[in-house]
Amino acid sequence: MSMLWPGLTDPVHDSQRLFRQILQAMSEPGTLHNLDLDAPPEVAPIGAALWGALLTLCDLDTRVWIARELDTPALREALSFHTGCRLADDPASADFAVVTPTTLHTEIAFATGSDEYPDRSTTLLVSLDSLNDQGPWQISGPGIPERRWLDVGDGEALMGCLARNHTQFPRGLDALLACDARLTAIPRSSRIEKCLKEDRSCMSQ
Repeated sequence: MSMLWPGLTDPVHDSQRLFRQILQAMSEPGTLHNLDLDAPPEVAPIGAALWGALLTLCDLDTRVWIARELDTPALREALSFHTGCRLADDPASADFAVVTPTTLHTEIAFATGSDEYPDRSTTLLVSLDSLNDQGPWQISGPGIPERRWLDVGDGEALMGCLARNHTQFPRGLDALLACDARLTAIPRSSRIEKCLKEDRSCMSQ
């Protein structure tokens, strides 16, 4: 089954290319990036961009937690086969958590690091049904000239979680949001507000 999930054609150069795209997304929050790689099978619970992020960021020392609604034997086997990462049962012990907005309707104890070691936190890899750069969610903060806008579909719980997360800075969660081959990032330093289309008046989450 894992052989149906494509690895990187040129592991060294492809991982470097994808890592640069992910790094650019993190440094310019709210910008959309198309990750060019073979997509996982149509029945897979995640799309190409999220799969590319996992292939690029995970290795033998990485712990990955998968939300129940995305957790399948095929995904587990493919992750183990292609990256060698360890699957975590406890979200607080995970370096990366593969989730959906539905996952975040419930408070989950992800690692948020500490003031001394803020890097010891979980990064969310969020699978979305919709992702566009025109929408009601206003993103501002470091790496953003004035503001950017996002549409994340039915992502109220997700954006609320990330907005509350910002108040913990420098502790907190970084997030990569993906739909099909598109990816964007919202680091913990970003401020999130929901704005009304009619007059762009915004409400802090």
